[in-house]
Amino acid sequence: MENLLRPLIVIGGSVVLTLVIGWTTDLLLRKADQRHHETPLWGLLRRGRIPYQLVLCAAFLRATYDEAQLLEQHRTTIGRALTLVLIGSTAWLVIRIAAAVVETSYSRYARVHRDPARVRRVRTQVTLIMRVVSAIVGVVAAAAMLLTFPAMRAAGASLLASAGLLGIVAGIAAQSTLSNLFAGLQIAFGDMVRLGDVVVVEGEWGTVDEITLTFLTVRTWDERRITMPVSYFTSKPFENWSRGGAQMTGTVFLHVDHAAPLPAMREKLRDILRECPAWDGRHYDLTVTDSTPSTMEVRALVTAKDPDDLWTVRVTVREQLVRWLTETHPYALPRVNTADAVLPPTHPRPDAHLPRPTRSRVHEPPRSTGR
Repeated sequence: MENLLRPLIVIGGSVVLTLVIGWTTDLLLRKADQRHHETPLWGLLRRGRIPYQLVLCAAFLRATYDEAQLLEQHRTTIGRALTLVLIGSTAWLVIRIAAAVVETSYSRYARVHRDPARVRRVRTQVTLIMRVVSAIVGVVAAAAMLLTFPAMRAAGASLLASAGLLGIVAGIAAQSTLSNLFAGLQIAFGDMVRLGDVVVVEGEWGTVDEITLTFLTVRTWDERRITMPVSYFTSKPFENWSRGGAQMTGTVFLHVDHAAPLPAMREKLRDILRECPAWDGRHYDLTVTDSTPSTMEVRALVTAKDPDDLWTVRVTVREQLVRWLTETHPYALPRVNTADAVLPPTHPRPDAHLPRPTRSRVHEPPRSTGR
């Protein structure tokens, strides 16, 4: 009877104690979250209740398993398994707590600062910091798990002697990976590119959708995803339309006839922009930028508060200006002249080489003199 009750009391008591402590902690966090609405910390900490309960349960079982006197021949194996679970769940809990603290700090910063560029910069840094913390915690946890095996501890001493050679070999083999890793840190803290920035890379226009320590994803306007190594952004030039402010100036080019009514086109451009919600009202202009033998190139200059609105303004101006010219001034559209060319006065006649016709004389009879 004692052999049955002892393991039941030890294991059952550990599980029950874990559930009670976990429920109590979650209740306190819930009340703190309801009391402090200005910070999301307590609500984010509740996401770690599962690894928290695993840590408690593994710790209680690891400390009291010897008292259970269950499966004595496998005591070492079971103890090592509980240790591995304890290390893994502790690493999981640390990552959740770090994520809650970092996310809370970012929320407070975003609430205080209204500059979208600075908020995106901090968001990029926060994301990469969390990835670095997760990687470090994962490596430390894996190393701690391996050191629980005696064979690995013995191997560690021998590997330490050749650490210099292995470091050189690993550095050469992982040169590309390490360069991307440091490039990711440079992007995060050098403020070169941020999440949500509008960039043009390799002729593709899109928005930075994801930044990791090794690669960066650009989401194009047609919902494609372009994945590029982060080292590209530290070694090659690229366009960042969001740096220094999101407002932009765009152009719309039209080819019209030389007789196009430019003053009327400027007034129509003004009317179109006043009715377009995407125009920010800063500036507009319409000028002739080029001329060919058959057409004139007219440039409409417009502004908007961000690249998305600028695209809307440009397509709206282009569509409505062409429609207005078609309906009211069709002669202003480009035309192909098929009339005969008018030669200058000094140009020789095309039939100059032909002989001119002679006028024949009519012989009249002699007049009578009356003599």
